[in-house]
Amino acid sequence: MHDLAARLRGLPPSVGPVRLIGVDGHAGSGKSTFAGRLAAALGGAPVLHLDDIASHEQLFDWTERLLAQVIGPLSRGESAHYTPYDWRARAFGAPRPLPSAPVVVIEGVGAGRRALRPYLARLLWMELPHEESWARGRQRDGAEQREFWAGWVAAERAHFAADPSRPHADLLVLQTPEGYEVLPGPATTVGPDHDVTHRDGPSAVW
Repeated sequence: MHDLAARLRGLPPSVGPVRLIGVDGHAGSGKSTFAGRLAAALGGAPVLHLDDIASHEQLFDWTERLLAQVIGPLSRGESAHYTPYDWRARAFGAPRPLPSAPVVVIEGVGAGRRALRPYLARLLWMELPHEESWARGRQRDGAEQREFWAGWVAAERAHFAADPSRPHADLLVLQTPEGYEVLPGPATTVGPDHDVTHRDGPSAVW
């Protein structure tokens, strides 16, 4: 993980002074866990969870709020403040700070959407098929969220059909028994001098 973190820190800033790293993938694919481990390897980098930006009424129609509350301030070198959504209370809470840092991680379904890609230093995609991801998510959330998941699956299908992220991913992240394997993504051209696989924790291919 530390090799990947070092490479991300070495990238040029992508929004103001920040290297914004997107972690996208299907719901249940392990984005939050991976983003948390990556942030730790980055020395405690701030992480924005898109679950805090979305809402029941706007599962995917949150781009303008993200641009206004997060991308705009970061582009000016300022700390961002966003209003996290409480999925149980069905209401947005008090503003929460997101510091401007050398690297900021944004994770969630849609982190690699068309409107955000110009601001990303790198886009990572969690490489797990949608059916397996959704099964994991349903198991995680339990029976009380069964109705929500039925609506979510339809919404996620529609989102990725209209605005796919995976074809634009710089890196693919696979979870393995040893940790993570990071491979070149569809957006990356791999030359003959590049290694393709790294199995001792997450490593990046550039």
